[in-house]
Amino acid sequence: MRFRLPFVLSALSVLSVSSLDAQQAAKPRARDLGIPFDGSPGALNAITDVAGIEVGQTTIIEGAGAHAARTGVTIVWPRGKKWEPVFAGWFAGNGFGDLTGTAWVEEGGVLGGPVAITNTNSVGTVRDAVLQWYDSIPKVDISWHQPVVGETSDAGLNDMQGFHVKRAHVFAAMNGAKGGPVPEGNVGGGTGMRALGFKAGTGTASRKVGNYTLGVLVQANFGNRSELLIAGVPVGRELTDTQAAPRAPAPAPGGGDGDREGSIIVVVATDAPLLPHQLKRLARRVPMGISRVGGTASNGSGDIFIAFSTANPGAAAGGNDAVNIQMLPNSAESPFFTATIQAVEEAIVNALIAAETMTGRNGTTTAAIPHERLREVLRKYNRLKQGP
Repeated sequence: MRFRLPFVLSALSVLSVSSLDAQQAAKPRARDLGIPFDGSPGALNAITDVAGIEVGQTTIIEGAGAHAARTGVTIVWPRGKKWEPVFAGWFAGNGFGDLTGTAWVEEGGVLGGPVAITNTNSVGTVRDAVLQWYDSIPKVDISWHQPVVGETSDAGLNDMQGFHVKRAHVFAAMNGAKGGPVPEGNVGGGTGMRALGFKAGTGTASRKVGNYTLGVLVQANFGNRSELLIAGVPVGRELTDTQAAPRAPAPAPGGGDGDREGSIIVVVATDAPLLPHQLKRLARRVPMGISRVGGTASNGSGDIFIAFSTANPGAAAGGNDAVNIQMLPNSAESPFFTATIQAVEEAIVNALIAAETMTGRNGTTTAAIPHERLREVLRKYNRLKQGP
């Protein structure tokens, strides 16, 4: 990648967009393995099925031992690389974590700029970098901006105290964002994340709702092996002979408690004309999707969600004159609740399927879920669809 940045990214510290695309193209997704899901996905089965949304990811994999870097940053632009606030709402299923900027999302009902996701210790760096990115754009004068940056802890595989995410990494993710297929698994902010006893990370999915589209992106880092459900099957209890995830480090914000990982950030997007209170209702349905794969919002899990709508351009228009907006009635929102639940479930499973076994900090290794063993378990319970 080539960007006009005040920093130079080393070839070792960041995987290029083209290399991520090539790796993703070779990976199966959950449906490719015959895992059944409810609902009708969009063409890409990704958050980018919502027109205008762009996703950018910087993946940092370098070093070994105590200072191994296994981390990154993910950027979700609601309307491309510009300043154009959208209506939004948010909800914390369990607040042991952070999503900055949500005070204004709650008060003003709008999201300004992108949503960024990274590791727990890099929230400040990413927040500042988002502000600096806008400051570097000629003829863009933003009088206010509270960047929305979420986190989950990758302390098991990543040297979080090394603060490996730098401003240049954030700029690269922001500038490199695009529509189209979204790389999943060990990429972006999800690089070092683990969930439900296996390697996890970034995942995405979408659903068609009449003439509208709803998409989600998750950074999954929660739950333990015994809780894992896929297509309603107790997969975690069946796959007890595969490598167990190592014990998590001592509790930290977004870092989990005891022998489980902690936290999940979920971004929900739609092109349906929904107002802030309706988008908050979508965000409140996200935990139902998480529960379908076994998530229980444990004490040390930061389960925080934001939903936005790309409809209604000029959502944050100034002045004193009335603004014309469109909205669906509350009575039309139930199918969007269902779509949110379905897409969240599938996005988490996609993150697990795409992730690969990773060795990180102090030689800690977290195994990916074994695809063929998973298929055997689903077949045992008559839950495997006909296919590969």
